Amino acid sequence: MRMPWHPKEPAYVVPEGPGPSDDVIVVSGLRKAFGDFVAVNGVDFTVKRGEIFGFLGPNGSGKTTMIRMLCGVIEPSGGSATVMGYDVSSQAEQVRANIGYMSQKFSLFQDLTVDENLKFYAGIYGLTSEKFAQRRDYILDMADLRGREKELTGNLSVGWKQRLALGCATIHEPKLIFLDEPTSGVDPTARRQFWDLLNDLAHDGVTLFVTTHYMDEATHCNRLAFIYRGMIIADGTPQQVKADLSADTILQIEVDRGEDALVALEKLPLVEEAYMQGALVHVNLGRNSEREAGLSAYLLDRGFTVSRIERVEPTLEDAFVHLVTKQGGRA
Repeated sequence: MRMPWHPKEPAYVVPEGPGPSDDVIVVSGLRKAFGDFVAVNGVDFTVKRGEIFGFLGPNGSGKTTMIRMLCGVIEPSGGSATVMGYDVSSQAEQVRANIGYMSQKFSLFQDLTVDENLKFYAGIYGLTSEKFAQRRDYILDMADLRGREKELTGNLSVGWKQRLALGCATIHEPKLIFLDEPTSGVDPTARRQFWDLLNDLAHDGVTLFVTTHYMDEATHCNRLAFIYRGMIIADGTPQQVKADLSADTILQIEVDRGEDALVALEKLPLVEEAYMQGALVHVNLGRNSEREAGLSAYLLDRGFTVSRIERVEPTLEDAFVHLVTKQGGRA
Protein backbone atom coordinates (compact mmCIF):
# COMPACT_ATOMS: atom_id res chain seq x y z
CA MET A 1 0.00 0.00 0.00
CA ARG A 2 1.51 3.32 -1.08
CA MET A 3 0.10 6.61 0.17
CA PRO A 4 0.36 9.60 -2.21
CA TRP A 5 2.31 12.61 -0.98
CA HIS A 6 0.63 15.92 -1.92
CA PRO A 7 2.28 18.75 0.04
CA LYS A 8 0.53 21.39 -2.08
CA GLU A 9 -2.92 20.02 -1.25
CA PRO A 10 -3.07 19.74 2.56
CA ALA A 11 -6.04 18.12 4.27
CA TYR A 12 -6.36 21.27 6.36
CA VAL A 13 -4.15 24.03 7.67
CA VAL A 14 -3.53 24.26 11.41
CA PRO A 15 -5.12 27.57 12.48
CA GLU A 16 -3.69 30.00 14.97
CA GLY A 17 -5.06 29.62 18.50
CA PRO A 18 -7.10 32.26 20.31
CA GLY A 19 -4.09 33.60 22.17
CA PRO A 20 -1.65 32.56 24.92
CA SER A 21 -2.93 31.43 28.31
CA ASP A 22 -1.42 29.67 31.31
CA ASP A 23 -4.27 27.14 31.20
CA VAL A 24 -4.17 25.01 28.06
CA ILE A 25 -6.92 22.69 29.34
CA VAL A 26 -9.86 23.84 31.47
CA VAL A 27 -12.43 21.23 32.52
CA SER A 28 -15.58 22.15 34.46
CA GLY A 29 -18.23 19.67 35.54
CA LEU A 30 -17.48 17.42 32.57
CA ARG A 31 -19.72 14.38 32.29
CA LYS A 32 -20.15 11.51 29.85
CA ALA A 33 -22.86 8.86 30.02
CA PHE A 34 -23.42 5.89 27.74
CA GLY A 35 -27.04 5.05 28.38
CA ASP A 36 -27.38 4.38 32.10
CA PHE A 37 -23.63 3.99 32.58
CA VAL A 38 -21.81 7.16 33.69
CA ALA A 39 -18.17 6.91 32.57
CA VAL A 40 -17.12 10.42 33.66
CA ASN A 41 -19.07 12.12 36.43
CA GLY A 42 -18.75 15.89 36.98
CA VAL A 43 -14.97 16.27 36.66
CA ASP A 44 -13.05 19.55 37.22
CA PHE A 45 -9.35 20.25 36.61
CA THR A 46 -6.92 22.49 34.72
CA VAL A 47 -3.63 21.80 32.98
CA LYS A 48 -0.97 24.51 32.83
CA ARG A 49 1.17 25.32 29.81
CA GLY A 50 4.41 23.31 29.81
CA GLU A 51 3.30 20.73 32.38
CA ILE A 52 3.56 16.98 32.29
CA PHE A 53 0.11 16.18 33.63
CA GLY A 54 -0.55 12.59 34.70
CA PHE A 55 -4.12 11.31 34.54
CA LEU A 56 -4.07 8.09 36.53
CA GLY A 57 -6.48 5.35 37.34
CA PRO A 58 -7.17 1.63 36.92
CA ASN A 59 -8.55 0.17 33.70
CA GLY A 60 -12.20 1.13 33.26
CA SER A 61 -11.97 4.22 35.47
CA GLY A 62 -12.79 6.74 32.73
CA LYS A 63 -9.33 7.75 31.49
CA THR A 64 -9.85 6.97 27.81
CA THR A 65 -13.35 8.45 27.78
CA MET A 66 -11.93 11.67 29.23
CA ILE A 67 -9.15 11.90 26.67
CA ARG A 68 -11.55 11.24 23.78
CA MET A 69 -13.74 14.12 24.94
CA LEU A 70 -10.76 16.45 25.30
CA CYS A 71 -9.57 15.54 21.80
CA GLY A 72 -12.97 16.40 20.32
CA VAL A 73 -13.67 12.80 19.29
CA ILE A 74 -16.83 12.32 21.37
CA GLU A 75 -19.16 14.97 22.74
CA PRO A 76 -19.68 15.41 26.50
CA SER A 77 -23.08 14.68 28.04
CA GLY A 78 -22.71 17.72 30.31
CA GLY A 79 -20.30 20.31 31.65
CA SER A 80 -17.68 22.07 29.55
CA ALA A 81 -14.05 21.90 28.51
CA THR A 82 -11.66 24.02 26.48
CA VAL A 83 -8.40 22.81 24.94
CA MET A 84 -5.88 25.37 23.66
CA GLY A 85 -8.68 27.93 24.06
CA TYR A 86 -11.17 26.01 21.88
CA ASP A 87 -14.44 24.51 23.10
CA VAL A 88 -14.38 20.71 22.72
CA SER A 89 -18.07 20.59 21.75
CA SER A 90 -18.46 23.48 19.30
CA GLN A 91 -14.87 23.77 18.01
CA ALA A 92 -13.78 20.13 17.85
CA GLU A 93 -11.99 20.52 14.49
CA GLN A 94 -9.86 23.38 15.82
CA VAL A 95 -9.05 21.31 18.91
CA ARG A 96 -7.88 18.37 16.80
CA ALA A 97 -5.79 20.63 14.55
CA ASN A 98 -3.87 22.09 17.49
CA ILE A 99 -2.98 18.92 19.40
CA GLY A 100 -0.99 15.76 18.98
CA TYR A 101 -2.49 12.41 19.94
CA MET A 102 -0.89 9.05 20.59
CA SER A 103 -2.85 6.00 21.71
CA GLN A 104 -1.77 2.64 23.09
CA LYS A 105 -2.64 1.18 19.64
CA PHE A 106 -0.11 3.63 18.13
CA SER A 107 -2.39 4.51 15.12
CA LEU A 108 0.21 3.37 12.59
CA PHE A 109 -0.26 1.72 9.18
CA GLN A 110 1.44 -1.64 9.55
CA ASP A 111 1.84 -2.18 5.79
CA LEU A 112 3.57 1.17 5.26
CA THR A 113 7.25 1.87 5.82
CA VAL A 114 8.52 4.23 8.50
CA ASP A 115 8.93 6.97 5.88
CA GLU A 116 5.47 6.40 4.42
CA ASN A 117 3.82 6.68 7.83
CA LEU A 118 5.62 9.98 8.42
CA LYS A 119 4.57 11.26 4.98
CA PHE A 120 0.96 10.29 5.61
CA TYR A 121 0.72 12.24 8.86
CA ALA A 122 2.62 15.17 7.37
CA GLY A 123 0.03 15.26 4.60
CA ILE A 124 -2.85 15.27 7.10
CA TYR A 125 -1.40 18.34 8.80
CA GLY A 126 -0.56 20.13 5.57
CA LEU A 127 3.22 20.30 5.91
CA THR A 128 5.09 21.61 2.89
CA SER A 129 7.76 19.38 1.38
CA GLU A 130 10.46 21.63 2.89
CA LYS A 131 8.88 21.52 6.35
CA PHE A 132 8.38 17.77 6.10
CA ALA A 133 12.08 17.29 5.29
CA GLN A 134 13.00 19.25 8.43
CA ARG A 135 10.56 17.38 10.66
CA ARG A 136 11.53 14.02 9.16
CA ASP A 137 15.19 14.62 10.03
CA TYR A 138 14.27 15.67 13.56
CA ILE A 139 11.99 12.66 14.14
CA LEU A 140 14.43 10.09 12.75
CA ASP A 141 17.08 11.42 15.12
CA MET A 142 14.71 11.84 18.08
CA ALA A 143 13.30 8.33 17.73
CA ASP A 144 16.66 6.77 16.77
CA LEU A 145 15.10 5.45 13.54
CA ARG A 146 17.98 6.30 11.19
CA GLY A 147 18.55 3.34 8.88
CA ARG A 148 15.00 2.04 9.37
CA GLU A 149 13.26 4.48 7.01
CA LYS A 150 12.37 1.77 4.44
CA GLU A 151 11.43 -0.90 6.96
CA LEU A 152 7.80 -1.98 7.12
CA THR A 153 6.19 -0.73 10.31
CA GLY A 154 4.64 -4.14 10.95
CA ASN A 155 8.14 -5.62 11.23
CA LEU A 156 9.25 -3.17 13.95
CA SER A 157 9.41 -4.15 17.60
CA VAL A 158 6.82 -2.64 19.95
CA GLY A 159 9.42 -0.19 21.26
CA TRP A 160 10.30 1.06 17.75
CA LYS A 161 6.61 1.37 16.86
CA GLN A 162 6.11 3.43 20.00
CA ARG A 163 8.85 5.87 18.97
CA LEU A 164 7.50 6.12 15.44
CA ALA A 165 3.99 6.79 16.78
CA LEU A 166 5.35 9.62 18.92
CA GLY A 167 7.07 11.05 15.86
CA CYS A 168 3.84 10.92 13.84
CA ALA A 169 1.92 12.57 16.70
CA THR A 170 4.41 15.44 16.88
CA ILE A 171 5.21 15.93 13.20
CA HIS A 172 3.22 19.20 13.06
CA GLU A 173 4.94 20.51 16.23
CA PRO A 174 1.85 20.72 18.48
CA LYS A 175 2.20 22.53 21.79
CA LEU A 176 -0.08 20.01 23.51
CA ILE A 177 0.15 16.23 23.16
CA PHE A 178 -2.32 13.67 24.52
CA LEU A 179 -0.81 10.26 25.23
CA ASP A 180 -3.35 7.56 26.09
CA GLU A 181 -1.51 4.75 27.92
CA PRO A 182 1.42 5.04 25.48
CA THR A 183 3.59 2.50 27.33
CA SER A 184 0.99 -0.27 27.60
CA GLY A 185 2.59 -3.57 26.60
CA VAL A 186 6.07 -2.09 26.30
CA ASP A 187 9.02 -3.61 28.17
CA PRO A 188 10.55 -1.67 31.11
CA THR A 189 13.67 -0.59 29.20
CA ALA A 190 11.63 0.82 26.31
CA ARG A 191 9.35 2.55 28.81
CA ARG A 192 12.29 4.35 30.41
CA GLN A 193 13.66 5.39 27.02
CA PHE A 194 10.25 6.65 25.98
CA TRP A 195 9.96 8.80 29.10
CA ASP A 196 13.36 10.30 28.28
CA LEU A 197 11.84 11.44 24.97
CA LEU A 198 8.80 12.88 26.76
CA ASN A 199 11.00 14.78 29.20
CA ASP A 200 12.91 16.27 26.25
CA LEU A 201 9.62 17.47 24.73
CA ALA A 202 8.55 18.99 28.05
CA HIS A 203 11.92 20.73 28.34
CA ASP A 204 11.16 22.35 24.96
CA GLY A 205 7.88 23.75 26.33
CA VAL A 206 5.41 21.15 25.08
CA THR A 207 2.48 20.34 27.39
CA LEU A 208 1.94 16.60 27.88
CA PHE A 209 -1.31 14.99 29.07
CA VAL A 210 -0.52 11.37 29.87
CA THR A 211 -2.95 8.66 30.94
CA THR A 212 -1.45 5.59 32.55
CA HIS A 213 -2.13 2.88 35.09
CA TYR A 214 1.60 2.50 35.86
CA MET A 215 2.08 4.32 39.15
CA ASP A 216 5.87 4.40 38.82
CA GLU A 217 5.52 6.55 35.70
CA ALA A 218 3.59 9.15 37.67
CA THR A 219 6.81 10.26 39.37
CA HIS A 220 7.80 11.84 36.04
CA CYS A 221 4.76 14.15 36.15
CA ASN A 222 4.58 17.70 37.49
CA ARG A 223 0.97 17.23 38.63
CA LEU A 224 -1.42 14.32 38.86
CA ALA A 225 -5.11 13.61 38.97
CA PHE A 226 -6.47 10.25 40.12
CA ILE A 227 -9.76 9.15 38.54
CA TYR A 228 -11.78 6.30 40.02
CA ARG A 229 -15.24 5.23 38.90
CA GLY A 230 -15.47 8.36 36.77
CA MET A 231 -14.63 10.84 39.54
CA ILE A 232 -11.44 12.67 40.54
CA ILE A 233 -10.47 11.43 44.00
CA ALA A 234 -7.17 13.35 44.35
CA ASP A 235 -5.03 15.85 42.49
CA GLY A 236 -1.80 17.75 43.04
CA THR A 237 1.93 17.15 42.80
CA PRO A 238 3.19 13.61 43.52
CA GLN A 239 4.31 14.77 46.98
CA GLN A 240 0.95 16.39 47.72
CA VAL A 241 -0.90 13.23 46.71
CA LYS A 242 1.25 11.16 49.08
CA ALA A 243 1.05 13.69 51.94
CA ASP A 244 -2.04 12.08 53.49
CA LEU A 245 0.07 8.99 54.24
CA SER A 246 3.08 10.82 55.69
CA ALA A 247 2.23 9.90 59.32
CA ASP A 248 1.13 6.32 58.55
CA THR A 249 3.26 3.24 59.09
CA ILE A 250 3.81 1.62 55.69
CA LEU A 251 5.56 -1.75 55.83
CA GLN A 252 7.09 -3.73 53.00
CA ILE A 253 7.14 -7.48 53.64
CA GLU A 254 9.17 -10.11 51.82
CA VAL A 255 7.46 -13.40 52.53
CA ASP A 256 6.98 -16.75 50.83
CA ARG A 257 3.53 -17.42 49.35
CA GLY A 258 2.87 -13.71 49.14
CA GLU A 259 -0.72 -13.96 47.92
CA ASP A 260 -1.64 -16.32 50.78
CA ALA A 261 0.14 -14.07 53.27
CA LEU A 262 -1.84 -11.11 51.92
CA VAL A 263 -5.13 -12.90 52.60
CA ALA A 264 -3.99 -13.66 56.16
CA LEU A 265 -2.83 -10.10 56.81
CA GLU A 266 -6.11 -8.60 55.62
CA LYS A 267 -7.81 -10.30 58.57
CA LEU A 268 -5.69 -8.53 61.20
CA PRO A 269 -7.65 -5.75 62.98
CA LEU A 270 -4.71 -3.30 63.02
CA VAL A 271 -4.07 -3.67 59.27
CA GLU A 272 -5.89 -0.86 57.50
CA GLU A 273 -4.78 -1.80 53.98
CA ALA A 274 -2.80 -4.69 52.52
CA TYR A 275 -1.93 -5.24 48.87
CA MET A 276 0.72 -6.66 46.57
CA GLN A 277 3.44 -4.52 45.01
CA GLY A 278 5.16 -6.89 42.64
CA ALA A 279 6.28 -9.89 44.70
CA LEU A 280 6.20 -7.91 47.97
CA VAL A 281 3.32 -7.28 50.36
CA HIS A 282 2.65 -3.69 51.44
CA VAL A 283 0.75 -3.07 54.65
CA ASN A 284 -0.61 0.20 55.98
CA LEU A 285 -0.98 0.19 59.76
CA GLY A 286 -2.24 3.76 59.98
CA ARG A 287 -0.93 5.39 63.15
CA ASN A 288 -0.11 2.00 64.74
CA SER A 289 3.44 0.68 65.03
CA GLU A 290 4.92 -2.55 63.74
CA ARG A 291 5.37 -3.76 67.33
CA GLU A 292 1.68 -3.18 68.11
CA ALA A 293 0.63 -5.13 65.03
CA GLY A 294 2.95 -8.10 65.69
CA LEU A 295 3.09 -9.05 62.03
CA SER A 296 6.19 -11.27 62.21
CA ALA A 297 4.81 -13.51 64.95
CA TYR A 298 1.40 -13.57 63.29
CA LEU A 299 2.82 -14.79 59.97
CA LEU A 300 5.26 -17.26 61.55
CA ASP A 301 2.44 -18.81 63.61
CA ARG A 302 0.62 -19.49 60.33
CA GLY A 303 3.55 -21.24 58.67
CA PHE A 304 4.92 -18.40 56.54
CA THR A 305 8.63 -17.72 56.14
CA VAL A 306 9.32 -13.99 56.58
CA SER A 307 12.58 -12.83 55.01
CA ARG A 308 12.24 -9.14 55.75
CA ILE A 309 9.88 -6.53 57.16
CA GLU A 310 10.86 -2.88 56.85
CA ARG A 311 9.17 0.47 57.08
CA VAL A 312 9.22 2.38 53.79
CA GLU A 313 8.21 5.79 52.54
CA PRO A 314 4.76 5.76 50.91
CA THR A 315 4.70 5.38 47.14
CA LEU A 316 2.07 6.70 44.75
CA GLU A 317 0.69 3.17 44.56
CA ASP A 318 0.30 3.21 48.36
CA ALA A 319 -1.50 6.54 48.03
CA PHE A 320 -3.80 5.25 45.32
CA VAL A 321 -4.78 2.14 47.31
CA HIS A 322 -5.44 4.36 50.31
CA LEU A 323 -7.61 6.74 48.28
CA VAL A 324 -9.60 3.93 46.69
CA THR A 325 -10.13 2.29 50.08
CA LYS A 326 -11.52 5.58 51.40
CA GLN A 327 -13.98 5.48 48.51
CA GLY A 328 -15.15 2.05 49.63
CA GLY A 329 -13.54 0.18 46.76
CA ARG A 330 -10.57 -2.03 45.96
CA ALA A 331 -7.64 -0.95 43.78
